[in-house]
Amino acid sequence: MSLTIALILTAVASAYVCRTIANERHASARFWIWMGFIFGPFAIPFVFFSRPVTISEKAPK
Repeated sequence: MSLTIALILTAVASAYVCRTIANERHASARFWIWMGFIFGPFAIPFVFFSRPVTISEKAPK
């Protein structure tokens, strides 16, 4: 039971860290929250390599 709680807390903490980093880098926060929750701490290094969204990519086509 305690292992399950530890895994859930790790996933939630990783999702929070990924969201924070993604917001600072202007990347997709929603995407990185899910990646942090699914992959846990393994997603944190990859959020640093994510490509930030530019203004021209946000504009509707």
